[in-house]
Amino acid sequence: MHFKDPKVAAVFAEYADRQVREAATTATIPAEEMGARRNEFLLPVGAEAAGFLHSLVIARAPETILELGTSYGYSTLFLADAARECGARLITVDLDPAKQAYASAMLTRAGLEQFVEFRCGDALEVVSADPGPFDFVFLDIWKNLYVPCFEAVYPRLSDEAIMATDNMILPEGARDSARALRRVIREKPDLQTTLLPVGQGIELTVRWAAGNSSL
Repeated sequence: MHFKDPKVAAVFAEYADRQVREAATTATIPAEEMGARRNEFLLPVGAEAAGFLHSLVIARAPETILELGTSYGYSTLFLADAARECGARLITVDLDPAKQAYASAMLTRAGLEQFVEFRCGDALEVVSADPGPFDFVFLDIWKNLYVPCFEAVYPRLSDEAIMATDNMILPEGARDSARALRRVIREKPDLQTTLLPVGQGIELTVRWAAGNSSL
């Protein structure tokens, strides 16, 4: 991914270096220990998926972007850079204040802080307190929360809103949650959805207005 702004590129390079270091570390951690230590690591969407999201945001040109799962800000960097390019506002939500503080510092160094609103708290409570509408949603939170978070976001999606959900193929341990989310999405008559083999698997869902022949 090539960023136009060298400050953004420099911050992404730091994330990429951290990802490489952590990959070497996590490869030595037994699977039964990884769950307890997962908060230590970026666990990023990866450059391929993040670049896809960046392009998708610019193409959609939303007014409001919602990210559920800031973590350390890897995907937030891509979303914020796209938000700046298309004049959008990004709201990013995470329960962990330390992770959001790290992400905020990185976004500030990238010169993107004015395009991001950090909200720290329970995702369901944060979403329920915001009437929306949201034009673009990126769902990348703990997988057992996928269905309840989707149900909270769904009535707040604008017409022709896009929702992208990560980890729909990998890791294998998340597949039950991924399948449950896909079943719930398919039950909504005003949603179209497809699974894309991008990164670790992205479910791309679009809300379309009934009777809109342009779609």
